Amino acid sequence: MMALPAPLALALALALATTSVAISATPAAPAAGPCKGTLYLTFDTGNMRHAELIADTLARHAVKATFFLAQEKTLRGDHALDASWAPYWQARVAEGHAFGSHTWRHGSFREDTGAQVRYRLMDGRSETLDARAVCDELKGPDTRFQELTGRRLDPLWRAPGGRTTPNALAAAQACGYRHVGWAPAGFLGDELPSQTYPNEFLLQRALDRLKDGDIVMAHLGIWSRKDPFAPMLDSLISGLKGKGFCFATRRTQP
Repeated sequence: MMALPAPLALALALALATTSVAISATPAAPAAGPCKGTLYLTFDTGNMRHAELIADTLARHAVKATFFLAQEKTLRGDHALDASWAPYWQARVAEGHAFGSHTWRHGSFREDTGAQVRYRLMDGRSETLDARAVCDELKGPDTRFQELTGRRLDPLWRAPGGRTTPNALAAAQACGYRHVGWAPAGFLGDELPSQTYPNEFLLQRALDRLKDGDIVMAHLGIWSRKDPFAPMLDSLISGLKGKGFCFATRRTQP
């Protein structure tokens, strides 16, 4: 995922908080002591550089998360939903995490034109999609995930960059996927430049601002950030548990 300019990224996080649909939750392992609130950790594929580190950290803390999958290019030179990643996704299924679509080609829904929507691809080209084509974009990861793991995705999706349009949301809803955005405080900032937003600042900001019910968003790997935030996940979860937070996945009712 390409990094956005810092002001735009933060403004986008605030604006997109309203796109999140209220979804029932499946609780994960509770924090020690009374639970004072519930948070929802979510991860988009990105370049998968820290996929194993993040999985190991979640397992060590007995925390379940929700992963949003796209066929993105990885640091290994393959793609996140290639057969080479089957063992990784199979292990996450066995651990009990939740999974949603992040679109097949990781394009950006830009604007509606009549009953269609303009879809900007990673290479800069744009296509105009009707409702069926939007549905196909969301079903691509679902089909591949079932081929890799024997399990369908949960009926959830997240638009790349969080950008949606009314037509895109309606098409997704019609083919069975509910959009999951994130809370303003849940924007961890792992795609922002580390020289401007160092890890300790992002960590402390999250610990100070996150509140009950917030959806937290990060990536399994980001191309642009020089000092990756993923190694801070251990401190983040420890700190949030210390404040009495529990964690849950985002799932819809059957």
